[in-house]
Amino acid sequence: MNTLRTGLLLGALTGLLMLLGGYFGGKQGIVIAFAFAMVMNFGSYWFSHKIVLKMYRAREITEAEAPELYSIVKNLALRAGLPMPKVCIVPGDTPNAFATGRDEEHAVVAVTEGILKLLDRDELEGVISHELTHIKNKDMLIGSIAATIAGAIMMLASMAKWAAIFGVGGNDDDEGGGIFGLILMAILAPIAAMLIQMAISRSREYLADEGGARISGKPYGLASALEKMSRASEAIPMKANPSTAHMFIVNPLSRKSLAGLFSTHPPIEKRIERLRNIR
Repeated sequence: MNTLRTGLLLGALTGLLMLLGGYFGGKQGIVIAFAFAMVMNFGSYWFSHKIVLKMYRAREITEAEAPELYSIVKNLALRAGLPMPKVCIVPGDTPNAFATGRDEEHAVVAVTEGILKLLDRDELEGVISHELTHIKNKDMLIGSIAATIAGAIMMLASMAKWAAIFGVGGNDDDEGGGIFGLILMAILAPIAAMLIQMAISRSREYLADEGGARISGKPYGLASALEKMSRASEAIPMKANPSTAHMFIVNPLSRKSLAGLFSTHPPIEKRIERLRNIR
């Protein structure tokens, strides 16, 4: 169901792009905006793992440095049918984790120091399995596709805004409807694109929870881990960049913050409920 939902949401993003492009710039406008967005976002996709790991000062560890963590990742990757990813530790007491890398051969699983102190083995296995599912499901690629289409929409909306300011474009210029339509498009299209993009991210989190529960065979372990991490993240907030918030297993942004209102993650309570219903 969540896979179908992701496809429908990507279709909605594409439809929004075509609507905005057709209204403002026609086919040429769509092609230009999409090309610019594709170059920017797939460039980011190709190098994002290096950027994110450096941003959070993640350090790659060897089996000798963290034998239990390394063993967990190795065994679960084997069970998931994945190559062994690199394993990194992020300094900081806030418990969280993320996966990155452009494909299975360049994957990285990163956990914070805080998560290693907080979770027991079953819970940690649930978290690692969740991150391995993101890698298996190619969520970095899906996120990049969504970002590319959304980026093209943002670019066309910006073009529409400037066209409205200078009084050009639109379909109903005689009555001023064209300018009004451009302004409306410039305001509403980026908001709609952002909401759809966040909905795609939430769908992928549900899928990663389900896949993680099946790889580890311990849905209750993952549910318990999410509960612990959610409480701890509120008590010990993480200094995270909003542009990378969607990568973490638990939203690192405070629910009380403005960025937290536009969450890329489903409510923790719903995720826990769904995991506890897995048989």
